[in-house]
Order: sequence, then C-alpha cells, then structure tokens
Amino acid sequence: MGTLISNTLAILPSGETHTAGRHDIYVDGTDIVGIDEAPRGFVADQTIDGSRRLTIPGLVNAHTHTYMSMMRNVADDLSFADWLFGTIEPLEDRLEPEDAYWASLLSQVEMIHSGTTCFNDMQMHIGQTTRAVVESGMRAVICRGLVGGEYDLNERRIREALEERDAFADCDRLSFRLGPHAPYSCGPDYLRGVADLAQREGMGIHIHIAESQTESDNLWEQHHCTPVEYVRDAGIFEVPTIAAHCIRVNESDRSILAEHGVSVVTNPASNMKLGNGFAPVPELVAAGINVCLGTDGAASNNAQNMFREMSLLALVHKGTHDTPQCISAEETLAMATRNAAKALELPTGAIEVGKKADLVLLDLDAPSLMPLNNPVAALAYSANGSEVTDVIIDGRTVLRNRELLTIDEERVRHEIARICQRLGLA
Repeated sequence: MGTLISNTLAILPSGETHTAGRHDIYVDGTDIVGIDEAPRGFVADQTIDGSRRLTIPGLVNAHTHTYMSMMRNVADDLSFADWLFGTIEPLEDRLEPEDAYWASLLSQVEMIHSGTTCFNDMQMHIGQTTRAVVESGMRAVICRGLVGGEYDLNERRIREALEERDAFADCDRLSFRLGPHAPYSCGPDYLRGVADLAQREGMGIHIHIAESQTESDNLWEQHHCTPVEYVRDAGIFEVPTIAAHCIRVNESDRSILAEHGVSVVTNPASNMKLGNGFAPVPELVAAGINVCLGTDGAASNNAQNMFREMSLLALVHKGTHDTPQCISAEETLAMATRNAAKALELPTGAIEVGKKADLVLLDLDAPSLMPLNNPVAALAYSANGSEVTDVIIDGRTVLRNRELLTIDEERVRHEIARICQRLGLA
C-alpha cells in the first residue's frame, strides 16, 4: 500500500533538534521510503492533502496500564497507599479477563484520537491487551506484571509472559518485555531470577522504581539502600531496562542509572495527582540519562493524552527550578517520540527514510494552533490532542478525518458501561 502525504508542514529530525518545513512524505508498506523524492516505482494508492496539516512522528506513551481506563475518576484525592491498596488493588481483583480487553480498547481509542501510535504497557490479563492491539492497529510493547519473593521459573505469571510472547510472535507491531512490578512487591531473589531469565530470553525489563517517599523510606529501613541500589544489586540493570517514575533519586542514583544505560519514564500528571512529587528531569538529563514520557494508567492520571503530558512536562520543571530554560519544547517533543523509541528499541520516533510509518496529522486550522509561529513550541504548549485528524501506524491509516477505522467505538462504549455497572462503578 503506497501513501503520499503531499505538501505537508512536517517536523523532521535535525541532529538533536527538529526542523519544520513543507515536504512530501512517501510511505510504502510499513515504512517511510521517501521525503520530497519518490523512490523509483512508487505508486500512491492514496494521497492525503497535507497543505492544511502539520505532520509529526507518532507519540509514544512509554509507561501506562491500558486496562485501567475504566478506573478513572474512582480513586481521586487519596494518598498513594489508600489509592493503591485501599481502592485500586481490590478493584483489580474483581476484573475479569474480558474486562481488560475492553478497557484496553478504550485506552487505545483515546490514544489514537490524541496522536499516540505506540505504548509501553504493564498489564495483568494475558492475551487481552495484545488481542486489542492486533485489532486496533496500534504498536505496543507488552510487559506482564510480575510480583514475588522467591523465584521459581515455573511460576504462573512468568510462564504466561513467555507463552504470550510466543503466541503473538507473528505480529510485528507487538514486542514483549518482562515487568517486575516494583522493589516493594518483588524480593531480591525474585528480581535476580527475572533478570537472569531476561538475559537468557533476550528480553528487556519494565519496572516502577522510587515512585514514593514511603517506598524509599521502607527500603532504607529494611535493606539500607535506595530503590535504585536495590534493583541494581538484584541484577535488573544488566539487561535493557525502562524505569518508570524515578521520583526519589539522588545524585548517586542518577549516576547508577546513567552508568547502566537505564531509560527513565517520567509521568508528571500521575505523580502530581498522587502527591508523590516530580522526577528530577533536568538533573536526569544532565546526568546523561535517556528520559521518556508516559501517562501512567487512567486510574491515577485520569487520561491517556500525551499532549497533556507534554505540556505538563515542559511547564512543571520551569516552575520547580525557577528557570524557563531547564526543559525546552525541543526536549519535550524528543522525550515523547525518539527518546521513547530508543528506550523501547523500536524503529520509530522520527520522520525519516527507513523508519516505520507511524505518523500523526494535525489540523492547522484548529484555533489552538493559530497562529502557528513555532510548530515545535505549539506541540508542547498549545496543542491538546483535539487537533489530530489522521493517524497512520505501520503504514496503515487507522484514523481518517477523525474517524476511527479499526475500532467500533460505539461497541466499546457499550461494553465499558456494562462492565462498570457490574463492578458498581456506573
């Protein structure tokens, strides 16, 4: 399938920054095959008039839990402990596998409409999020949440994670990691076992680290180390690791993360809402750490909108550090695109020949983008996601003129309402 996006204002990589200019973008199959010049033999099966569109690389949500979408607005204004142990975990225990499928689809509806083309998911119900991804056309990295004290290779969750990876091996848009939940839910022996398994299987790891002060205090009291040291000593950083949150990390922790090439995902809305604070993003960047951006689940964020997250990221640290220069719009866009693609080891995150065709088109006539002036600044400070008109993932158009082509939105709404009624949430 050949697609030509003609005469569009496009954001292209330029070294460590971006440039905006008028371009023709050629897509053949799943890949970007030309910019401004059609490759020999190219045939456009569809042409998209990009003259009133801003084309950007698809946004990458580097940390979320898509099955949590039905839990939005049910556990608000609570302490982290009351939110997690008092409300969310008991609700999770009542979920049926099919609930997770519809909830993940709902998250994917929201993400596609707001310009996200790929997400890194820590999930509980085997086969449900992956099934939803196959149907929606999104790109995803799936991580089975793992908890335990002693490690046993035959432990059910670990076995399920490997079986799920093998069952969906034929879907190029899916990749898999192991997801040990957090230092407070995984013992050191368990983490060592997961790290060893990840090395043998050639898999990366996705884990929560240093999310709250309570976590840090408890680990210090019990093990006389920080969460980062605890995870390092268990061998997790010996394989490619994505660490969500990293709020309570000191200078020594940052050096450890940088030394081991750990990518950090900051989640400003979720972290603020739960009163956990902010990841020290400027300091993480200064330490040479690859920083990415994620929403976390809708139970704590209440949204899956990466434009909202970009705006918060770009603004929060200016206020906390008393300087408007600490996080730029350029850095913000990179964290939501190419930094995340690097962390997830995916050939996406930029509009350039050879990358996968994960592209998002925004309406230049939207009031929020007028006058445009600086397109990169507009993405960080002005856009809210409502401007998205078209989304292409892996070369396939999944959203055209704001209409979803792969998901029956009415059916999703119906099923979510049914599930919420059963759970007493309606």
